[in-house]
Amino acid sequence: MFAALGRFVTRFRWYVIGAWVLLAVIVGAAAPALESTQDNSEFLPDHYESIQALKLQEDKFSDAFSPGAILVIERKDGGALTADDQTAVAGLAQELAPTLGKKTFQQMVIAQNEVGEPNLSEDGTVLFAVIPLADGATGFDPQAFDDAEKMRDELGDLTEGTDLEVRTTGGVPQGLDSQESSESTLLIVGIATVVLIVGLLALIFRSVLICLLPIVVVGLVSSIATGAIAWANDIFGLKADASVQQILVVVLYGVGTDYILFFLFRHRERLRQGAAVKDSVVHSLDRAGEAIASAGGAVIVAFMALILSSLSIFRAIGPALAIAVFVTLLAALTLVPAVVSLLGKALFWPSKSWQKEPKHGTFIKLGNTVGRRPGLTALVSGGAMTILAIFALSFSPSFDFNSSLPEGVESTEAMKTFQEHFSAGAAEPVPVLVDAEGADVTPDQLEAFKTALGEAEGVDQVTGPVPSSDGTAYQYYLTLHDDPVSDAAQDNVGGPIRDAAHAAAPEGTEAYVGGTPGIFADMSAAMARDYKVVFPVAAAVILLILALLLRSLVAPWFLMAAVGLGFAATLGLTVIAFQFIGGESGLIFMLPIYIYLFVTALGTDYNILMIARLREEAREGRDPHGAAAQAVTHAGPTIAAAGVILAGTFASLMLGGNTLIVSMGFALAVGILIVSFVMSMFFTPALTSLLGHAAWWPGHGDEKRDDEPEKELTPTA
Repeated sequence: MFAALGRFVTRFRWYVIGAWVLLAVIVGAAAPALESTQDNSEFLPDHYESIQALKLQEDKFSDAFSPGAILVIERKDGGALTADDQTAVAGLAQELAPTLGKKTFQQMVIAQNEVGEPNLSEDGTVLFAVIPLADGATGFDPQAFDDAEKMRDELGDLTEGTDLEVRTTGGVPQGLDSQESSESTLLIVGIATVVLIVGLLALIFRSVLICLLPIVVVGLVSSIATGAIAWANDIFGLKADASVQQILVVVLYGVGTDYILFFLFRHRERLRQGAAVKDSVVHSLDRAGEAIASAGGAVIVAFMALILSSLSIFRAIGPALAIAVFVTLLAALTLVPAVVSLLGKALFWPSKSWQKEPKHGTFIKLGNTVGRRPGLTALVSGGAMTILAIFALSFSPSFDFNSSLPEGVESTEAMKTFQEHFSAGAAEPVPVLVDAEGADVTPDQLEAFKTALGEAEGVDQVTGPVPSSDGTAYQYYLTLHDDPVSDAAQDNVGGPIRDAAHAAAPEGTEAYVGGTPGIFADMSAAMARDYKVVFPVAAAVILLILALLLRSLVAPWFLMAAVGLGFAATLGLTVIAFQFIGGESGLIFMLPIYIYLFVTALGTDYNILMIARLREEAREGRDPHGAAAQAVTHAGPTIAAAGVILAGTFASLMLGGNTLIVSMGFALAVGILIVSFVMSMFFTPALTSLLGHAAWWPGHGDEKRDDEPEKELTPTA
């Protein structure tokens, strides 16, 4: 099948290239923009308590106070705020209110507490004011960020020439800074990725055109994939988080370059044997096409398994990445061979060294080592991964999204000042809703409920109740002892606070604890459920793909076990780096899913490439040890080059500047290095060599086929 595809592509190469260019133009012009959300509540299903609280709040308290931004006011000299300063703040609030965006913020600035006293810190150096969201505003839309930016400009003008310094933080300003940081990170990651790929390809091939090939191809693929993802999100109502575009850049360039390398290394090898360019393209696609298609299929299946997630963030990112890989896979099997066929041997210009087969290369020595001592190789490589995997048991999930905010920006610095001088929970009071539909609730019951909430662990203060306009619901607000986005706040809300609310709710009523810590507590529960569902389903389908590719019921099991060991080793090494050495209390809760997405799926890619080459060498008549040696010799350089490039593209995420992106970039980079250089290069071929003919039961795909022509064997040292 792939030989026929190769003949078609080489014959109609101009039409193939033209079709891809035309498709990119059409999709780029017609597709909507790819948008993301930072509203964490949009990621959860309706049956979770935090979402039920949010819906009840929207239904019964649509005009309720909801903080949108916090103004942190200090003197520029750091001294105590005087009475004149406080008067100036009141005047500033009156001047600012009329200029606030009506679609995002209410035209009011609250700088006093319930009894009319200023929100002044105990040492008198910091004053804060709250600007509520307007009715119906979410604070997560582009209009909100535009209004927050205008508010900052207005505050700069109002405080010019005064002794006061006013900085903004809270939900909307933090979202604005996070968005701007994501945009700059995307630019940095994109530039770093392109520079890295060009530099590494220049070292490997010493060819100008090969350096440009992934950039041109992926640039074309990117416009098509991004448009298709945007259409899919619109059609199915999917919500992607703000990191999806950064990850897409890495996936498109990393995976695209990998598949191009899989083909180019095979093409160069065939040309060295004296084949014509077109014949080489057909032969290379015939031999590498099945491995590329199977590898891409495994990755697509792994990504698509995320549609089973209960979190919409993963239900959106899974299909998005699957679409990106699918388009990349089609380009690798059609567009790349067409371009290579068109360029001919000029593809390698100005290098001449590609024509010579290396005689005493590193991979020949590595291959001979694996072939001669497969038991020792498997023991050392498997043992190293097992030791690292043990540390994965110490993984501590964190929902502290403050750590993912960029350092040095206004909202982060203002929040630090706020938390140093006020109760950390005052930044975002947590709503508690009581649904009293059909119940006769007395004032004493409501007061008893308030008392019970105040006695719960982690609660500093309770305000309310505020009745709804129809008297069928009541709302309280909790000021927590801890930062609402911290792990401590999440643990308290998900545990003792909700327990107290449920137990003390007046008879006939339902109590719901929501807010940001409530959302995070529910996301934690959803993640635990997803681990039990998504991972096994994805593993089962990938196992089936491997069984069909290899015609074996034995090999897929030890290949999947190897990939699972690589996953655990990656998580363990990340725990060592950040929790044990870096001193972090935990790692972002999404990290195992992202490691699964890339390390497990792409690790399967490298395993498929190695095992497919090993089977091919066995079919040439070599014994299991000789086949393993030749597989490492010939497939090793491809896997090494692809692994280094992909690890480098993931490492570029570490330039993002916040803990979430840095830990993700580190984990994915070291994970790819582990699965390419330890698992695929040593563990998999060594284990296959030890099992020998039994590894291919019952299809015995390692046996020489009658329809294959004889090929002179090259004896291994």
